[in-house]
Amino acid sequence: MSVKENVKTNILVQYLNKVTTTQLFWISTFFILMVFAAQVSIPVKPVPFTLQTMLVILSGAFLGARNGALSQVAYITAGAVGLPVFANFNFGFATLVGPTGGYLIAFPVAAFLVGKIIENNKSFLAITIAMILGSLTILLVGAAYLSLFFGGNLNEALKAGVLIFSVWDIIKISAAISIYYALSKKYPKLPV
Repeated sequence: MSVKENVKTNILVQYLNKVTTTQLFWISTFFILMVFAAQVSIPVKPVPFTLQTMLVILSGAFLGARNGALSQVAYITAGAVGLPVFANFNFGFATLVGPTGGYLIAFPVAAFLVGKIIENNKSFLAITIAMILGSLTILLVGAAYLSLFFGGNLNEALKAGVLIFSVWDIIKISAAISIYYALSKKYPKLPV
């Protein structure tokens, strides 16, 4: 084993030693919720309407930066290796390099960003900003990648991959904020 591989293995082992059973339960729960959210889909080309982005930002909000991102990495990995977890039961590496790939790759980044902001500030304003930034991260990374399928035309990608989702994402962000507050008040000890 090379030094680089040994370092990677040690980092993974150290991380896994810090994950409690409760955290692993919640990471797995958000992974499963993502699978279901992906199937609540209106198949529009090139990118379907789903509930995924709402679950991404909620995973960061409830699980924190590290565990929220990990739940999304688990989701993407499961799809990449062949489990039919992506929207409309799609799967495989081809989905990650297809038109929706940029959105999927942005999921862990968005969950981490939302989690990091909320870990540091749980005010209504901070939570709202965190969830907006998380959604924008997914949309903008997704559109930048989608532009490759429009011959590099970012304007077309923004129309097809951001503007079309504007109202839908405002609804999902509003719902995510409401869900976060309702569950946080009812279950103040949810693990982060």
